[in-house]
Amino acid sequence: MSFHRNYHKPFAASMAVSLLLGASAACLADDAKDIKPLALRTIMQGMGKNMQVMTDGISRSDWMLVEKSAALLADHPQPPAEEKARIIGLFGAEMGKFKGYDSETHDHALAAGVAAKAGDGAAVIRAFGQLQTSCLGCHTTFREPFVAHFYGKKRTP
Repeated sequence: MSFHRNYHKPFAASMAVSLLLGASAACLADDAKDIKPLALRTIMQGMGKNMQVMTDGISRSDWMLVEKSAALLADHPQPPAEEKARIIGLFGAEMGKFKGYDSETHDHALAAGVAAKAGDGAAVIRAFGQLQTSCLGCHTTFREPFVAHFYGKKRTP
């Protein structure tokens, strides 16, 4: 019985973070309706959907679905060069940290995919938790200044 309790605790935490990340993506998407959105917004919305698909796959032990969504997350589209230059201009010296989160996202998504292919649910959940932690770290650090700079809005408490 303790296996089930210990197995579900990380999963429950992962589910909670997934819901927060999904809500965060929605907030980013709704922050500025009158300003043309950057490509990164569309990319993040797609990644949010892939995270939800992965969560669904995990909850149903559909490892093929998890593997497919993990691959989409690991190899997500990149913003065009001009947009990347604007983002680099905003974050400057912090760009290493920003890129570090992207690299972590890639690595944890790949790990989740490998674990899913092996049918190792516990390893999938560990990798998924690490993936969500990476997403949350990036969003916590960079979302507010990004939205304020590019969309002229600050998040309200």
